[in-house]
Order: sequence, then structure tokens, then C-alpha cells
Amino acid sequence: MVSAVEQLAKNANWGALAKATELKQRLLFVIGALLVYRLGTYIPIPGIDPHVWNEIFTQKGGGILDMFNMFSGGALQRMTIFALNIMPYISASIIIQLASSMSVKMAALKKDGESGRQKINQYTRYLTVLLATVQAYGLAVGLESMQGGAGSAVIDPGFFFRASTVVTVVGGTVFLMWLGEQITARGVGNGISLIIFAGIVAELPRAIVSMLELGRQGSISPVVMLLVIAIVGAVIAFIVFMERAQRRIIVQYPKRQVGNKQFAGDQNHIPLKMNTAGVIPPIFASSLLLLPMTIVGFSGSQGNGFTSTLAQYLQHGTPVYMALYGALIAFFAFFYTAIVFNPNENADMLRKYGGFIPGIRPGAATAEYFDYVLTRITSVGAVYLVFICILPELLIKHYNLPFYLGGTSLLIVVSVTMDTVSQIHSHLIAHQYEGLMKKAKLGGRRR
Repeated sequence: MVSAVEQLAKNANWGALAKATELKQRLLFVIGALLVYRLGTYIPIPGIDPHVWNEIFTQKGGGILDMFNMFSGGALQRMTIFALNIMPYISASIIIQLASSMSVKMAALKKDGESGRQKINQYTRYLTVLLATVQAYGLAVGLESMQGGAGSAVIDPGFFFRASTVVTVVGGTVFLMWLGEQITARGVGNGISLIIFAGIVAELPRAIVSMLELGRQGSISPVVMLLVIAIVGAVIAFIVFMERAQRRIIVQYPKRQVGNKQFAGDQNHIPLKMNTAGVIPPIFASSLLLLPMTIVGFSGSQGNGFTSTLAQYLQHGTPVYMALYGALIAFFAFFYTAIVFNPNENADMLRKYGGFIPGIRPGAATAEYFDYVLTRITSVGAVYLVFICILPELLIKHYNLPFYLGGTSLLIVVSVTMDTVSQIHSHLIAHQYEGLMKKAKLGGRRR
């Protein structure tokens, strides 16, 4: 009997992927959507001289522009319709979430179920369009002021160029926002994270070739290259270990009396991840740093003005930039964790279903215990995120390595990969369970 069940499970496991039609459709949709996104990163903005712009980007490259280019999947370097990528949407999400934690009206919308969530999403979309319009206009004005060796980056500057650039770039951002939502609803994984992931992964081969070229030219010694490879491998292994780390809080359910039968109490656990916020903190922190620096990076201003001073202090690798980046990562680690896991709501839910933590009284004491444990593990998670994102950036700054080998990009790639694989695995398990139930029913009827 046992061998028959094991064989049945084995056959179901082998045939799960072939028979999971819905999962295959979801995966194909994700692949198709990401291909459309990558195609858009090669459609240029009208009115730009690509040769002049490439020269200007090479001169201004490094630091904040390289970070922006990394998140845009190379679209900024090619100055395409997806130059702003999905960053205005992320900035809008930050502002709306901050407003939700401070505004009573927004907090009430969050508790209003599906209708409230739809209204919040609508507000986020409106704010995305507003932010994208401001950034696109700043981009157009900045491009008009940029001069290369062969002339201006803009072929015919003026009102028409600014208007067409704003419409084109804002349209590209709104399209990516819609595409990300479609991937989340009809695909596998988080659509916004997958779009950023696809942009980083698509440029990784170029970054590796660039590093090898630096080694061939003698700019990087073979020892340093081996050290970088070892550090990248160690960082990836550390990310996998920390992303899987969790604190399990044991929950006990009392005995139940149903009619004349008495059921023994169940014991379960609540898993609290070490890094509950995932890749959100570094993405949010980068987005906030990129928002004011968009104007600085494209202003083309010279001299000792405010923008020049700001650009000088916020250059990638400077102490001010690293301190702000680390502080924002730590802040968003706690902030997003508080949004994802509310101790009071979870304590009330636990009491509602009769569960309790051994040694802790239900209600306020349970909420305080949740808050205590969550604060401790989130502190470790915040230190881990800051360490992962800052240490490789220092190496990049010191050895002039490609930006795509940084801690933020590695964290996004590894975390999104793990999350997507986990969701695919969940789909396979669900399909395998359905197949086993159907076969078990057929077997019972034959008997």
C-alpha cells in the first residue's frame, strides 16, 4: 500500500509540470511580458542624437546615473521610452504608504477591504503620472542643455521636443506600471520586482565582459578579479541563507468538543522571516535618492550652485551617500515590516480563533510579544541589508568595477529568483495534490 502511494506521488511529481496547463500559461505570459519590456528599452526617444548622447553619458557616467541606468535595464544609457523605468511608481508607492501610516482617512481605506485597496491603487497611479511628468520634463530640459563634442544631444530643442518627450516617457512609465500589474495578476511572482530583475539580469553579461576587459587591460589584477568572484559567490550564499532564516513562534490551540467527540488541541507555528521586507528597502532607498538627483544629474549646471554641491556630496561612494543609503535601508526595513505584519491585528486574530502562545496571555500581552520578537529579528535583518548593499558598493568604488555587480543588484536578483521559484513550486504542489485526490477518488470507485 505504501509503495503504491509512493509510486503514485512520484508519477504525479514527474508529470506535474507537463500537465499544469495554467502554470505553463502563467510562465509564458511572464516571458512574453518581459520580452515586450526588453524591446521597449531599445525604442529611442524622438529627437535625440544617439552618438552625442552616448558620448555625454560616458562622460557623466558613474555614481547616481549608473544606479538609475541599472534599474532601467540600460534604457537610460540608450535614452529610450523606458528611461524612467518603473521608479516613479515605486516613489509614488512610498509616498502613499507613508500617507497611509500618518493619515486617518488613508488608514481607514486600508481596512476597507477590496474596495479600499482599489482606491489606494488608484491614488498610487495618479501620483505616478504626476511624478513621471515632473521627472520627464526635467529630463527634457536637462537634455536640451547638454553639449557633446559633436554638438547638442537634442537635434531640434524647443517646446515640441519637451512636449513629445514628456508624453513619450510618461507613457512608457504608465505602460510598465500596467505591465507589472498584469504580471502579478496573470503571471508568477511580483510584476514590479520582475521588471527590475529582468533589467538587471539582461545587463549582467555586459558587466562581466566589462570586468574581463578591465583585467585584460591591466586595470584590475588577476588576484583582485578572483577576490571579486569569491566575494560575489559569498554574498549570494549569504543572501540565500538570510532570506530563508526565520523565527518560528509556537501557537497552541485548545481542545475542542464537537458533539460527543473531543478533539485534541493542535500545535502550529507562525514563521517570522529575518528579512520580512525582502528587496523593498534597498529599492525604496534607491528610489528616494534617485528622485532629487534626477534633476541634478541632468541639469548640466556648472559652478558652485546648490545642485553642484548636492551632486558632489551625493556622488556614489561618498560618505554622505553611503550614510544616507544605509539609513534609508534600515528605516524602510522597519517601516515595511510594520506594514506587512501588524502585531495587534495578528494578536486579535489569534485570540479570535482560540489560539495562544504558551506562557503568553492572549490579547495585549501577545501583541507586545510579537512586537518584541519582530523588533529583534528586524534589527538583524536591517543590519544584514545594509551590509549586503554597502560593502560591495565600496569595492565597486575602489576598484571601478561595473555597477551591476553591486550588493543591491545581487540582492534583487537572488531574492526575486527565490520568490519566483517558491511560487512556481507552490503551483506544482497544488496541482500535484489535485492530481493525487482525483486518482485516489478513481481508485476508491474501482474498489
